[in-house]
Amino acid sequence: MAKVARLKNLLWKWRGIAIAAPSISVVVIALRLLGALEPLELSLLDQFFRWRSPEPEDQRVVVVGIDEADIRQYGWPIDDALLTQLLDKVRQQKPRAIGLDLARDKPLGLGYAQLEKLFKTTPNLIGASKTADLVASNFAIASSDIAPPPALAELDQVGAINLPVDADGRVRRGLLSLRLPDGKTSLSFGLQLSLLYLEQEKTVPFEQALNPPRLNANDGGYSHIDVGGHQFIINYRRSAKGFQFVRMAEVLEGKLAPEVLRDRVVIIGVTAVSLRDWFFTPLDSGIGSTRIFTSGAEVHAQIVSHILSSSLDGRATIHTWEKYWEYLWIFGWALAGSFLIWQWRNVSSKDRELLVLVARSLSIFAIGGGLVAVSYIALNYGWWLPFVPAMIAFLGGGAIVTSYLAITAAQVRAYFSRYLTDAVVKSLLETPEGLKLGGDRRKVSILMCDLRGFSTVSEKMPPEKVVEILNVFLGTMTEAIAPYQGTIDEFIGDAILVLFGAPINREDDAARAVASAIAMQLAMRSVNEKLAHMNLPEIAMGIGINTGEVVAGNIGSQSRAKYAVVGNHVNLTARIESYTVGGQILISETTYQEVQDMVKTNGSMQVEPKGVSQPISIYDIWGIEGSYGLELPSINESLQVLPTPIPITYRILEEKHLGTDIFTGEIRRLSLYGAEIFASQDIPVLSNLKIHLQVPVDYPRVDGNQNSEIAVSGEIYAKVLKRQQPNRTSGLEQMISENFVLENKLAIASIPKQRSPKFKIIYLHFTTVPSEIKDWIKATKLL
Repeated sequence: MAKVARLKNLLWKWRGIAIAAPSISVVVIALRLLGALEPLELSLLDQFFRWRSPEPEDQRVVVVGIDEADIRQYGWPIDDALLTQLLDKVRQQKPRAIGLDLARDKPLGLGYAQLEKLFKTTPNLIGASKTADLVASNFAIASSDIAPPPALAELDQVGAINLPVDADGRVRRGLLSLRLPDGKTSLSFGLQLSLLYLEQEKTVPFEQALNPPRLNANDGGYSHIDVGGHQFIINYRRSAKGFQFVRMAEVLEGKLAPEVLRDRVVIIGVTAVSLRDWFFTPLDSGIGSTRIFTSGAEVHAQIVSHILSSSLDGRATIHTWEKYWEYLWIFGWALAGSFLIWQWRNVSSKDRELLVLVARSLSIFAIGGGLVAVSYIALNYGWWLPFVPAMIAFLGGGAIVTSYLAITAAQVRAYFSRYLTDAVVKSLLETPEGLKLGGDRRKVSILMCDLRGFSTVSEKMPPEKVVEILNVFLGTMTEAIAPYQGTIDEFIGDAILVLFGAPINREDDAARAVASAIAMQLAMRSVNEKLAHMNLPEIAMGIGINTGEVVAGNIGSQSRAKYAVVGNHVNLTARIESYTVGGQILISETTYQEVQDMVKTNGSMQVEPKGVSQPISIYDIWGIEGSYGLELPSINESLQVLPTPIPITYRILEEKHLGTDIFTGEIRRLSLYGAEIFASQDIPVLSNLKIHLQVPVDYPRVDGNQNSEIAVSGEIYAKVLKRQQPNRTSGLEQMISENFVLENKLAIASIPKQRSPKFKIIYLHFTTVPSEIKDWIKATKLL
């Protein structure tokens, strides 16, 4: 189990990399196998060829080209007599090999007998042949069979000039040999000329010449290509000219020095653009290239040079990795990209400055540039590495980690938005000063709500149930606050501190605070319905609101901070809230001055909270007009007239201490939330009482039926409320009006007139009611 836990912790620590690197590697490898990356890989291979340092000309190969000037001078096609003269001039300089890259399978003009004789008497002459489409091409070009000269075919002095062309029309691959339709193997034109040259070397490396790295269908950047015959990747020689070129006219007119062609491979072919014997190679038409195309004769010269240089000079041939090494290479770069971005996430906020961001960008470019350099150098040493897949894996790994971090940030923002509006979150996260430490003085409206009597309830319940109640309450209140753009500053147990005016100040902060408070009290019905379905007790909430200047901002340290407000007005808000009963909203004088034209009140009262030198006025709110249009529901009907008064005794709570004097009274009207009592003395408003009552067994039901012989007794805690305007309530408690008393004549008539002057009518809101008394009230229809 310990090992499993450590593994889980390790995976969690590196979760971004664990997600990104394998994911992007699988995607890149799949794209590569499907051939989607082939065009990019081939293009980058070409670019690396063009970036290479120039090499000296290969003096072993000379191209005798038939250019536009030769065609104008001698015409086209040249006849057999002129070709015989050309070949004889070349032969006289004693080259090691002569390659005739011209079609000459039948007589043309005069002189065929002399040409045929020359063919038969020149053992180092190789003729050209081609079988159309014998090697499939990915590029559609016109192609036809080219039959070899019959005399050379009889002597087996023929080489295939087939050139595999890639999908983008470039020649990157060469042939050593291919299998003919009759089952025989034909050596390529370039290989035949190379072997003739190597025959005269002291050490004849035939094995090296015949066995360069053989290309498979999916080697390098290729995907599912036709690799008929023995194919290889041509290691093109980049130089100003590549090889020495001479014109046909120069040979015929004897203008060449005697040593120009001696001991060399001479390739005779067309270089005139009008004859269209040209190809695109990696050296043509790209960044750093001065060439547009390459003649067919020069392509064959490149193949000869490739074979001779690798055999005699040790010049590198182009190799590719086995697939498992390529996959490890791709995965390694995916790890590098994802690791780089993942590590940068740990830079603390104090370091997220422009310099650090520039450094991060430069590190990405540096590592990416390192990949370019490694791939380029490797090609110079003969290794074609998977550059494009590695770069995609590197950038893709970083991109996936960045996306993961962005998604995580969005989730954090979503969690953050549970407590703040979108506008507040945007202010904190997207403005330069949003997350800086410090604060500024500003006027805010502060709302604090608290569950009344919840401590007593929670003491009798398991912690898990308490948490369930709080989650329902806090979640519902959060949703009620959000439409009014309040900033939930803190959850304090069962209390919530909400700011209006910080961090964003608006003119209607006080009005939105009051509207939010009413919406929160209205939402308590939904809270209690949910709790009832969960078999949890009902709860009630009081709200206090105050407006004043505070210091608001990010408070803490660079490593840990929170957005908060500091000032005596925060404490005053808590004091005002402490005077409330369940369902009540009390606001300060300063808040009332901001909203007095639009709020509906049940009156005001003077209180002297702790820490305040003089009494202050607080207002009981039951509605707000204007665009908000919110009111607490009227529940006059909830207070029921009792058929018979219930005698009580009570004591007054002063601070947290219970008074020693015991007073008597009677409950005349009753509901689950409050009562009207006739007290033996006047009791100050907002006083807290501990009431003891005892209901007899034969107490009748309100509907006139006999009770079910349930006797109940217990103690109720209550707060004294002030008389309110007619037909209104403050939250969940019923405020009995004078009109309501007059409407219930039976109840008034039952009051002994001789006792009336001695009793005071007091209206109470219950803060704590034992469950057995609640059950009795419900059972006797006192709802």
